[in-house]
Amino acid sequence: MRPEQRDASYLWDMLEAARTVLEVTQGGTLSEYSENRILHLAVERAIQIIGEAANRVSAEFQAAHPEIPWRQIVDQRNVLVHEYGDVEHALIWELVQRHIPILVSQLASLMPPPPQELEDA
Repeated sequence: MRPEQRDASYLWDMLEAARTVLEVTQGGTLSEYSENRILHLAVERAIQIIGEAANRVSAEFQAAHPEIPWRQIVDQRNVLVHEYGDVEHALIWELVQRHIPILVSQLASLMPPPPQELEDA
């Protein structure tokens, strides 16, 4: 797979995970989020995927798109994975409410167009 194809694949993973976060938290509150263990585990897992995929995006692509907070995204993933006992639900909820919608918009604008379908002969 060419580097630009790998980057597109990782961007797609990030976008899909971010959209999932928005979907599963839509209309919810911090209280509901904090009390629903399955929900916050699902959100944390999706944020981990976003961070892992961001870490795999090429340095060249990251440098070309400084509007994406690559380092912060990867750092958040590392906190969730390595310091899971210290995760504060209010901070994750703020991330979900304030930053994930922006990230979805940014990532959607970076997605390459789908490949042209081969015309039937």
